[in-house]
Amino acid sequence: MDLLIILLRTILIYFLVFLALRLMGKREIGKLSVFDFVNSIMIAELAVLVIDDPDKNIWEGIVPMAALVGIQIVLSFVTLKNENLRRKFDGPPSVIIDRGEIRDQEMRKQRYTLDDLLLQLRENKVPNPADVEFAILETTGKLTVVDKQSMGKDKSSTTKVNIRYEGLPLPLIMDGKVQDANLQQIGQTRFWLKDQLRKRGVEEFKDVFLCTLDHKGDLYIDLKDNKRSRK
Repeated sequence: MDLLIILLRTILIYFLVFLALRLMGKREIGKLSVFDFVNSIMIAELAVLVIDDPDKNIWEGIVPMAALVGIQIVLSFVTLKNENLRRKFDGPPSVIIDRGEIRDQEMRKQRYTLDDLLLQLRENKVPNPADVEFAILETTGKLTVVDKQSMGKDKSSTTKVNIRYEGLPLPLIMDGKVQDANLQQIGQTRFWLKDQLRKRGVEEFKDVFLCTLDHKGDLYIDLKDNKRSRK
């Protein structure tokens, strides 16, 4: 009997959750705001609690779910007309790369790592950060990328070096730390890297936020925000 009750509750809750999510909107899961995401998780948790315990009154799950859907719908209509309130709930987008320069302080504020940035650039089919004019981290976590070519600009932040290799751009320095394994891959040392930095007026590895080398021999160097402002 308990199994039959659980089965019937599961079917009922399934359709209720389906209806709730449809009422909340049709945004893709990957494009949910933080508020949408929290609401979805809470509805799922309430559904599981009702299904797991046959002795629990089913209305103890349905009523909170209906309340969450109601809150979501009301706030959606309110924030649709009120930009300030929408910004408070969703937060503003974050500019990660501005006019070709990586904003490391903004990245730290968002707890967004260089690995995250390089991954999402590759997902946008822009494997080389030297090609990026603007990169904006949207409130959904998606990275919007505008490359320099589309802006009619060249890669002014790169320097040509006499090295060729096959593959994606290699990070040589990430957040001030030299990537020795990648240096070995191109047959170079820290002394060579230090010399290349000095040619650009950079004295210390720790002043560099990101340094990459692409297969054409273009060395891209981006300084940390506090060092860039002094140059």
